[in-house]
Amino acid sequence: QVQLVESGGGLVQAGGSLRLSCAASQRIFSRYAMGWYRQAPGKQRELVAGFMGDGSIKYADSVTGRFTISRDNAKPTVYLQMNSLKPEDTAVYYCMLQITGYDYWGQGTQVTVSS
Repeated sequence: QVQLVESGGGLVQAGGSLRLSCAASQRIFSRYAMGWYRQAPGKQRELVAGFMGDGSIKYADSVTGRFTISRDNAKPTVYLQMNSLKPEDTAVYYCMLQITGYDYWGQGTQVTVSS
């Protein structure tokens, strides 16, 4: 059973930055899809940024140019650097790891951006 633990969320003013971390309980490989999703109140969960199984990186249009995803397979941890935050980025952010077609999720970390 893989466990994912997110950290780094919090309250920040618009224009500020936060860095989220997601630590996995077991070794991860580059072929594993892994990324960050978010869910705002009353909205569906959406992909924010992720490493696809083919090694490519995908960003939501709304965060392109502001957010950067990175990973350190040795730790093993995936990061989300969020800059120029906007109030509409307010949501619970979840880490996801996909191994052989099964999705593992973290417990989520709240990000609140005040205007």
